Amino acid sequence: MTDVLLLFEVHQPYRIDENFYWQNRMFRRTSRAKFQGYYFDVKKDRLIFERAARKCYEPTTRIILDAIDRHKRGKKQVKVSFSLSGVFLEQCERFSSDVLEYFKQLARSSSAEFLEQTHFHSLSGLYPDRTEFAEQVRMHRTLLRELLGVEPQVFENTELLFNNAVARAVESMGYTAIYTEGAERILGNRSPNFVYAAKGCDKIRVLLRNYRLTDDIAFRFSSRDWKEWPLTAEKYTNWISSTPGQCISIFPDYETFGEHHWPETGIHQFLRHLLDEMVARDGLDMSIPSEVVKRHVAVDTIDVPELGGTVSWADIQRDASSWLGNAMQWAFYVRTRDMEGLVRESGDENFLRVWRLFQVSDHLHYMYTGGGGPGEVHSYFSPYKNPADAFITCQAALSDFEERLRLFTVAADSKFQFHHSPGEEGYTGVSASSLKGFAEALSKVDSRSLEFHAKRGDFERWARTSLHDAELAKAMRQARELHGGELRRSLVEAAKRRYEKIFRQFSSLGYY
Repeated sequence: MTDVLLLFEVHQPYRIDENFYWQNRMFRRTSRAKFQGYYFDVKKDRLIFERAARKCYEPTTRIILDAIDRHKRGKKQVKVSFSLSGVFLEQCERFSSDVLEYFKQLARSSSAEFLEQTHFHSLSGLYPDRTEFAEQVRMHRTLLRELLGVEPQVFENTELLFNNAVARAVESMGYTAIYTEGAERILGNRSPNFVYAAKGCDKIRVLLRNYRLTDDIAFRFSSRDWKEWPLTAEKYTNWISSTPGQCISIFPDYETFGEHHWPETGIHQFLRHLLDEMVARDGLDMSIPSEVVKRHVAVDTIDVPELGGTVSWADIQRDASSWLGNAMQWAFYVRTRDMEGLVRESGDENFLRVWRLFQVSDHLHYMYTGGGGPGEVHSYFSPYKNPADAFITCQAALSDFEERLRLFTVAADSKFQFHHSPGEEGYTGVSASSLKGFAEALSKVDSRSLEFHAKRGDFERWARTSLHDAELAKAMRQARELHGGELRRSLVEAAKRRYEKIFRQFSSLGYY
């Protein structure tokens, strides 16, 4: 008996307003509470979501729910799985309670499994420091629990991005399996239709998407030039039946059914009949990922090096180049990633929220400059005229955001790293990139570190050369001879007093 897994990726991004740069809207007065509406086109997001709901989410989910109900008392049941991004679920709450209710019905059935992913469908899993990655996963887990009442066991990183380091990070969070692409360059002459182990991991299992069978539906279904057109449910089930392996994972975008292939193509009828065919066919058993990893042992190990080896389901290369393949993408990615310290030091939920919205991977996707079929796919999804226009708009919005963030935190030219003795071995692990962060760090760091830096004059030197603040430098110098709690109080009061004065000056201008 071969396990057949039918999984769906469901995601809608928040799109940066395509007119942001061209209408000269940079650095106008606004409030932190209005940041999201300032940078992102909520009207367009609603329009696209409602169109997708009408053409795909509602009719396709009804088809699946009906099939589950038809076969629930049979010997074999219809089983499906979903990977819903957190930002998609947010839009469900905001734009369509009906769509959300359909997914709640699926969750209440015993026939649907929901996968974990990053809340913001981001590339945070590739960051050198995976603190943000872990936080986005926790956010997603909390939202699924609150909205759908489910606790995922299986993980799907954004767009199936995977390497050994990602697998280790996901295993450390307690997940039993992780999905990635069944690409030949990681499999060699092996089949994607088996369960694998991940190199360097003890327990987590790797499940692989069968991209050839998936793409027959996702990309070729309505192509009249395809030699297999028209694709019928019976023909497709025959292909699955003749495919050897333990488990076959068919994993398309959910929008395949009604949005990418319009209802007029017969895609909905195909899905309806396919579910019936797969249940009826001898030798096939519709399953969900958590069942498969319990049922089958790993036949071999998947080894995907972090450096230059990352795999995904995107484009022909099936690597990270869909998001990080050119200088524009890298510039936006690195600049966004490197704001993390300042954002966290801001202590402000509005800055944190919008920074995470800039991490949505689609912004990078729109900057892809490759040609051919992959280029057409990227253009199809993009709200911009071309990749250069996407970069100009996204980078302008990000620059505007960063400048407000730097003013809010009173950013320094360089970090202050707290040590308790000279050299790398004396580093406490605490640093500050801004006056606001510096004031907070002074109140928490070990007193040995405070005395070490005060005695050497490091605090006043940093205030003078990195913050360019003579007033603060003077206050830091006056505290040099103090010790213990008295030193800490003097330093913290001086830093907070100076920050509050600068904050009042800029906040009165209405820039945040």
